[in-house]
Amino acid sequence: MAYLSLDAWGGAHYPGSPQFRDGGFRNPVEPRTLGWREIPKAWWSFMFDRPAGTTPPAPLPVEALDLQQLADAADGTVFRLGHSTVLMKLAGGWWLTDPVFSERASPLQWAGPRRFHPPPITIEQLPRIRAVILSHDHYDHLDKQAVRALAEKTDWFLAPLGVGDLLIRWGVDPARVRQLDWWDATTIGTVRLVATPAQHFSGRRPFAGNPTLWASWVIQSPELRLFFSGDSGYFDGFREIGERYGPFDLTLLECGAYDPSWEGVHMLPEQTLQAHLDLRGRWLLPVHNGTFDLAMHRWDDPMERIARLAAARGVSVTLPRIGQAVPVRQPPALEPWWRTPREPAPDAIDTGATVESAR
Repeated sequence: MAYLSLDAWGGAHYPGSPQFRDGGFRNPVEPRTLGWREIPKAWWSFMFDRPAGTTPPAPLPVEALDLQQLADAADGTVFRLGHSTVLMKLAGGWWLTDPVFSERASPLQWAGPRRFHPPPITIEQLPRIRAVILSHDHYDHLDKQAVRALAEKTDWFLAPLGVGDLLIRWGVDPARVRQLDWWDATTIGTVRLVATPAQHFSGRRPFAGNPTLWASWVIQSPELRLFFSGDSGYFDGFREIGERYGPFDLTLLECGAYDPSWEGVHMLPEQTLQAHLDLRGRWLLPVHNGTFDLAMHRWDDPMERIARLAAARGVSVTLPRIGQAVPVRQPPALEPWWRTPREPAPDAIDTGATVESAR
């Protein structure tokens, strides 16, 4: 379906999309976000009044990967490479979500949030990628340098409306770009992918007016069904996605870089767990944590909280080390790798076998 048109000044419009109105993309229900009076204080606190513990006290454990290890991995294995970047081996091919490999999640590589750890594998070491799957245009999810480096070794780039146009402006072959509206589906080989709703916003500069769409993704291979949230506040859409496409073998859900004042567009851990239940997920793998300092909470708070919540609800959660192989059918049991030897795991965290949630 054709969505894009240009106005007399060259501005992009997407009149074919129900999500596009008043010059930008919109959520069906406008989420609660910081008001204009609150934004300066929030930025001041983020830049100059940060609490202790938002960065790790020591280097994080990273399991380095190489091409041979990936070749030996069984089909249906995923590897978390950092933040929301996940490498997935499905239907005999490799699929990559929100690839961010740069040192900083920022328009500048000399300023802005810096990585806690290196990627476990470089772009040059990666195998041929069947498709890069993008959720939205924010810097911690859309890395221009990574996109350009991946362009020649990737068959397809899948993106929400407007994000694909951005890739093309960066030099990606338009014939390799598929951009989708919510509920649009595409098939690559035997894998079906559906761009599904999320509750977020977009723009690579302040006050951009939501020039591109944001999305979550359903990823269906003949054997497995996965869900990737991108960024989202908690909303009723998770239940609808679960009803249409669930149950899911694995949900890759945002759990990190949150604050109560942002919960319209970023989930708190309690909401992440509820989203997993709404989606009818079997295993939960939290992402969007452990790589960049993007909020005011302790860097390890997402792992601690989601582990406790999952244990209390009998939900199967896996929190792998960066680079660790995760077989989707039987992910590794919870291991609190983020804790130092001086910090025993809380009693509320079961580090042995977990109980699967009801499908």
